Amino acid sequence: MNPRLTRLIAPAIATLVGFAILVGLGFWQIERLGAKQRLLARVEARMHAEPGALPPEADWGGLNAKNVDYQRVRVTGRFLHDKEAHLNGFIALPTTGPAPANTLMGFFILTPLRLADGSVVIVNRGIVPTELRDPAKRAEGQPSGDVTVTGLLRMPEHPGVFVPSNDPVKNNWFSRDPVAIGQAKGLTRVAPFVVDADATPVPGGWPRGGNTVVSFPNNHLQYAFTWFALALCLLGVFGFWARQQLKDGSA
Repeated sequence: MNPRLTRLIAPAIATLVGFAILVGLGFWQIERLGAKQRLLARVEARMHAEPGALPPEADWGGLNAKNVDYQRVRVTGRFLHDKEAHLNGFIALPTTGPAPANTLMGFFILTPLRLADGSVVIVNRGIVPTELRDPAKRAEGQPSGDVTVTGLLRMPEHPGVFVPSNDPVKNNWFSRDPVAIGQAKGLTRVAPFVVDADATPVPGGWPRGGNTVVSFPNNHLQYAFTWFALALCLLGVFGFWARQQLKDGSA
């Protein structure tokens, strides 16, 4: 065999292996894109379905986000307003025309709802501005007696490393953790999920519900194009190098 060609065998094999790996990663991202689209379709269907009952208490230990997150539910009980928790947050207020979006900073009001069987579910009733954190300033929005809440079931959050720790003593929360809230408030039989109340108005206008944000990172198509592009670049680089090697060898 021509010695100049022999020198190309090992680099050619390495290039083909690298090419195969990069193409495989590209197709893997395509598969993940399909899975993400199916997930989004399931969530969309859950959010617009007729509201159903909460999962029975006997099933709470086996719940996972894949099966129940964003499920539309309806529940009846009595709010325990004296045990509400305050979750730091904000929402983007709708605007008209070219005006920039406004942001409302404040607290999401997480209020325990005691059901007829004695169990408790934490309801995210919506946001209030910072100046209305004190319940006494929004007494109209504190209904007594039985109430029915329609909303979306949400599993607990897993806060990132930059999210501050919850401070139960000061009733200052930074992540949605219904079990921890229940423990801090001295409650038992607390559901391991939260119900985000819908936008049904409450007397006095606060809290303002219907703020659930549906956000799933979906960059898989971009990643796939990146891997495919790298695979083609690898072939191009090898082709240019091999040509130079053959050219130099013939000089």
